[in-house]
Order: sequence, then structure tokens, then C-alpha cells
Amino acid sequence: MSGTVSTDDLVSWIRAFRDAVHGHKDELTRLDSEIGDADHGSNMARGLDAVVARLEPAPASAPELFKTVGMTLVSSVGGASGPLYGTLFLRMGPALAGDAGVDAAALGAALRAGVEGVVARGKAELGDKTMIDALSPAIDAWDAAVSSGSDAAAAAGAAAEAAARGRDATKPLVARKGRASYLGERSAGHLDPGATSSTLLLEALRDILAAAA
Repeated sequence: MSGTVSTDDLVSWIRAFRDAVHGHKDELTRLDSEIGDADHGSNMARGLDAVVARLEPAPASAPELFKTVGMTLVSSVGGASGPLYGTLFLRMGPALAGDAGVDAAALGAALRAGVEGVVARGKAELGDKTMIDALSPAIDAWDAAVSSGSDAAAAAGAAAEAAARGRDATKPLVARKGRASYLGERSAGHLDPGATSSTLLLEALRDILAAAA
């Protein structure tokens, strides 16, 4: 791929994330039934369907895209997932500028701004058994890859791998935030559904950028 990620690539990412959530909807619901309200899969699928419906015609710039995605998720996804995922995208938009493509460093900075927004909104830290356990190491891996000279496709690959490791590391944790925290020690032994869907988000970006390479 060129040195930049186009707005069309980012639109394709959102569509791919929607498809991935639909493909794993039953898994996400099962995970959430073990430690949550059993609605993460259905809520995310419904919200992302609403998002994709708003992408015709496609937004002209990355900031416009992420604003549309974020606002739609906040308004259409129930529970904590809507505000958290919505905040992720709403914070990404202002970190980018204009309608030109963005390079790996700029996209990484936007992702970090989004994750910082999620942390501020949810008050979660690494190890609390939340989506942050996937997102935080993913962003660190992205930055490390860029610092080593990787382009966006390679950085996304590193981020997806780190997210998957973070997701898997939630299994033995005792939840300290959200609905799962009500279970106390019984929350251990289960993957966190938010970390699982966050990994799908990074894997979708990896796949789209790899295909564009």
C-alpha cells in the first residue's frame, strides 16, 4: 500500500468490523451470558448495522467518518458498550485532520486518543477485565511497530496480535469494573466479551490494511 490509509480504507474497516461482529455474535453473547447481561453480541451487531446504514454515501473525511460512527454507536447500542465504543470513535476524529490519507503514526495517535477516551469514560485500567485489556497493549504494539519503521498494515498486524494476547489474558482475571464485577471471584475463568469484540476491531483493521497493501 502507499504510505497512507485512505478514508475509503477506514470505511472498509468499519464495514469489516460489522461483519466480524455478526460472524461472532453468538460467541459474544455466550461470553456475556457468563459474566454479564447476555446482550453484547446482539447490541453490537444492531449498533454496527445502524452505523453501516449511515455510511451511504460514504463520509468525505476520516474525522467525519469517526464522528458519524461514534454518534451512531452512542445512540443505538445499549448498555455500556455504546458509550464506550462511541467515545473511542468520537475521540479518534478530532485527532485527524482533513480529507487526505493518514499515515501510520497519525492513525496510531488517533487510536491512542480513542483508547484514552474509553479509559476516561469507563474509569478502567489494565487488569480490570475490560476492553482496555485488549486495546491498551494493542496501541502500545502499534506505536512500537511504527517506531521501528513499520507501515500502517504491519502496525495493525502487531496491534491485532497484542489485542488477542490481551483478550486471552482476561480469562483468569477477577473483574473490577462493569456488570461482571458483581460476580467477584466467579468472574474468573471467563474471557471478557468487551476485550473479545475489541480484538475483532483490531483484526478487522489488520485485514483491511493487509488487503490494501
